[in-house]
Amino acid sequence: MNQFAIPDAEVLSARQKVVLDHFHDEVRQDWDDVLATFPHPHYEIVPTMTVHDGDAAVRGYYDETRLAFPDQDHEIIALRHSADAVIVEFWLLGTHLGPLGRIPPTGQRFRVRMTAYFVFDDQENLVCERVYFDTLSMLRQLIGGLNLRDPRTWPKLAKAVRGLLAMSSDPDPRLTRTSPPDLPERA
Repeated sequence: MNQFAIPDAEVLSARQKVVLDHFHDEVRQDWDDVLATFPHPHYEIVPTMTVHDGDAAVRGYYDETRLAFPDQDHEIIALRHSADAVIVEFWLLGTHLGPLGRIPPTGQRFRVRMTAYFVFDDQENLVCERVYFDTLSMLRQLIGGLNLRDPRTWPKLAKAVRGLLAMSSDPDPRLTRTSPPDLPERA
């Protein structure tokens, strides 16, 4: 595929349907339907430098995030097309009612702006969802409701900080071992 060639409207429409179905099925928590949008499920969560590859790993990711945020939802801001991807800007929102890794539930609501790249291969298969967001914005909202002047909240804050540090373990090498693109020389 020519890296600059945008597919025709029929292909873009089909890609967009896959992506919108994917979003809709995630909110319904119908994991079989979400996973059916991929021939091989693959998520890359850039802020945490984690990769969830394959059916079992992606289902584990869904289980973990919905345990933490059972009411997780989204509001789409914009949807754009590129030569090989559908790029979606959206608000992710929910309530922290369960543990997020080792971060204990705070009961706080969050609303964080995100971008997801839904990457398609030459056969128009969805091969990756790559998500970008600012973890600090989310964490500030999750622990922002704690009264830091009240010593009774300090243990929960300490657990949250320790949990955050535990989440930032070694980055997945599939996200760090990148190659520069083959770009034309500058004149």
